[in-house]
Amino acid sequence: MGFNKDLYIMNEISSIMLSGSSEKEDIISSNARPDVVICITGASGSLYALRIMEELKGRFYLVFSKNGKTVFEHETGKSIDYAVSLSYKTFDNDDLSAPIASGSFSYSTVIIIPASMNTTAKIASGISDNLITRVAAVSLKERRKLIVVPRETPLSTINLKNMTAISEAGGMIMPAMPSFYNLPETKDDVIDMFSGRVMSIMGIKNRLYREWGSQ
Repeated sequence: MGFNKDLYIMNEISSIMLSGSSEKEDIISSNARPDVVICITGASGSLYALRIMEELKGRFYLVFSKNGKTVFEHETGKSIDYAVSLSYKTFDNDDLSAPIASGSFSYSTVIIIPASMNTTAKIASGISDNLITRVAAVSLKERRKLIVVPRETPLSTINLKNMTAISEAGGMIMPAMPSFYNLPETKDDVIDMFSGRVMSIMGIKNRLYREWGSQ
């Protein structure tokens, strides 16, 4: 009878579980690894990112750009340490040796929220000079889900062409455009509506907003 790899692995896991070894925790934690990478750049719109991070607490990798950190603290009133505490693991934007920079490292979704026009232009041009633009490039080449949330107005022809290029390459452009058909009464209602829509596009069920016709 030949070697059965799957049976061998199952027997090893069973032995570890019965022994109460700490290796059990390692196996479980490796299987429970996050499937989402959240990137925050220096555009306005950090409140949307914060809302999503609070919903996904501990279930995402996080990367800030330098300006993203400054704008995040200014707009949200929260510290970078707080944002880091919500993530499974946070990587420095200069760390191109981070595991998420490799296509061999598994995750299904990258969301850049908010996305500056500088970051958008680099992604559209295939430039991967930092971790945020690198994970975006990995998502496109590996045919994973890339969601870019630009926040800029007005948009120049160059901005529009860059976003079109990302869309044609397989990314999704989801401008930070809140809707009002749900009759929001507070700023939080506006934030929740758009953040909930983003999470739905990510494939994550949530109760941040009501679908049209569900009232």
